[in-house]
Amino acid sequence: MLPDVICNTCRGRGRFYNAANPSFENTVHDIDAIDRKILVILQKDGRISNLKLAEAVSLSPTAVLARTQRLQREGFIVGFEAKLSPFKLGCGMTVFVEVLLDRTTPNIFDAFKAAVLTHPEISECHMVAGGFDYLIKLRVRDMEAYRDFASRRLWQFPGVRETRTYAVIEEVKDGGPLPI
Repeated sequence: MLPDVICNTCRGRGRFYNAANPSFENTVHDIDAIDRKILVILQKDGRISNLKLAEAVSLSPTAVLARTQRLQREGFIVGFEAKLSPFKLGCGMTVFVEVLLDRTTPNIFDAFKAAVLTHPEISECHMVAGGFDYLIKLRVRDMEAYRDFASRRLWQFPGVRETRTYAVIEEVKDGGPLPI
């Protein structure tokens, strides 16, 4: 798959060119102030009723529903989800792990990604530039559960040469709304 790149003719206007799909992707510049207000409200409360959302943006419920459906169709809204308590669900410890692979070849990347996707303890995994290849965010019960996961699973992932672990002492901010 080819990466998105900033199109030189649109630089500074927030448009991206996807080499696999040569059409311009929708960007924040393609929505108006009312759409932005709808997005801000939905980020705070994804369960708000259409009627209350319509009142908040001073439009009819029909108009707001049409805008919300368009924002979903165009990919500005990618889903709705419930935020769960990791503590109540027995995975209250957050651990970040830097992963360095022994080789950076497409087949190792693919095999590593496939392994990551099979483990629900891994809540996020990002390929990064810098001194290591991937940054993983895990949610586990406690340090003993992390040690078990690392030794029985993570260190067995394809291509893993080295890991560095950072246990979270205090969560200052987790997630949050996107700046619109």
